[in-house]
Amino acid sequence: MSFLELFKREGLIGAHRGSRSIRPENTLSALKESVGHCDFIEVDVQLSSDKVAVIMHDETLDRTTNVKEKEAYKTRAPYKLSDFSYEELSNLDYGSWFYTNEIKPEPLLTLKIVLKFIKENQLYLNIEIKDLHNSFSDQDVVSIILEEIKASKTQKFILISSFRHEYLQLFKKIEPSIPTAALVDSEHPKDLVKYLKLLNVDAYHFNDKLVDKKIVNILRDAGFYINIYTVNDSKRRQQLFDMGINGVFTDYL
Repeated sequence: MSFLELFKREGLIGAHRGSRSIRPENTLSALKESVGHCDFIEVDVQLSSDKVAVIMHDETLDRTTNVKEKEAYKTRAPYKLSDFSYEELSNLDYGSWFYTNEIKPEPLLTLKIVLKFIKENQLYLNIEIKDLHNSFSDQDVVSIILEEIKASKTQKFILISSFRHEYLQLFKKIEPSIPTAALVDSEHPKDLVKYLKLLNVDAYHFNDKLVDKKIVNILRDAGFYINIYTVNDSKRRQQLFDMGINGVFTDYL
C-alpha cells in the first residue's frame, strides 16, 4: 500500500516528530515509541554543513541538544545547524534535555537511519523539509533527500511536505510518483485550489486555527487530501474527522 492509498482510510493519526510527549522529539526512541499508536510518523529534515540529511526541527541546536555545554562549540552561537558538519553534530546529545534531573543521551538521527527503520517496520513517513534556501540551493536539498529515499527503496512509504513550496514543485518534477503536501501556517494562499494545482501537490497541511467547513469542502471536492496540525485534544480530533479531514498531527498518541 502506498501513502496515497493510506489517505483513503479515515481518521488518520500522524505522530508529530515521533511520540514527542514521552520521548525526545525527532529521535529514534521517539519513533520506536510511536509504533502501533499511529498511522504514520512525521519528522523534520535539514542538512549539515557537509550536506548530510539529518533529523531536526529547529534551525538552531540550543533547544534540543547539549551544544552549549560543549567547550569546543562555545564560540559557535547562535548554533545554527547548517553551520555544523555531520561529525560535529554526531558529538552532541539529543536526548538528555528532555528529562528532568536525568541524563539519557540520544544520538544524532539521520534520514538514512529513519528510512531504514520505516522499511524494516513497514511504516509510513511524512518527511517535512525545512526551509534551507538561505544555506543551500533548492536543487541540492531536493536531490540529496530524494537520493536517500531511492537508495533505501522506500518510495511507497513516503510523503514529502514543506513550507517552502518550491521544493514541492521540484520534487514532483524529478520524482512524480512520490506524493507531496503544501504546508501553511498563518493564512491560506489566494485562489487556493488553483494554487495547489499549480504546485501539483496531493495534499494540503495547515494549522488548526485556519480550519473551517467551507475550506474543507472546497479542498475535498477538488480532490486534495487534508491533514491538520497540531491537534492534541481528542474531542477536537473527532470534530475534524467528522468535518472530512483525512488526518491530524498530534504530540499525544
